[in-house]
Amino acid sequence: MILDRLENAEKYFALHQRLAPGFEFLRRPDLSSLTDGNHQIDGQRIYVHMRHWQVKGRAGSKVEMHRNHIDIHFPISRWEEIGWKSQPCKQVSKTYDPQKDIEFFADPIDSWITVPVGSFAIFFPQEAHAPEAVEGELHKGTVKILV
Repeated sequence: MILDRLENAEKYFALHQRLAPGFEFLRRPDLSSLTDGNHQIDGQRIYVHMRHWQVKGRAGSKVEMHRNHIDIHFPISRWEEIGWKSQPCKQVSKTYDPQKDIEFFADPIDSWITVPVGSFAIFFPQEAHAPEAVEGELHKGTVKILV
């Protein structure tokens, strides 16, 4: 897991060849006006899922993990809180869906991080996280990068 500001994104480009195009998309001046849904950057290899969420805080946040995608979470309207699990999850609550590349767990979160507007959080495959753990309206983009 990485937490940093968008202005520092270049420091992480060497970690995976598809990170740079994802971060460039997040720098678009019209980002906040994009419609909800998926926006292709490089076909199914890199896309951004834009969404206005009505979220229910930590209690409503689900622990999830991906096997084939890196996530870059980027809050737009307000700060976001995301849970992170440093140890492997053991309590599957919804089995792996290969079409959506997601599995859900009932394990407790180890720590909560705050992602301010202008910042991002990267979660690599096999890193369990619980996004959208704030209450109320949240507008955000999540870059999905196939590894």
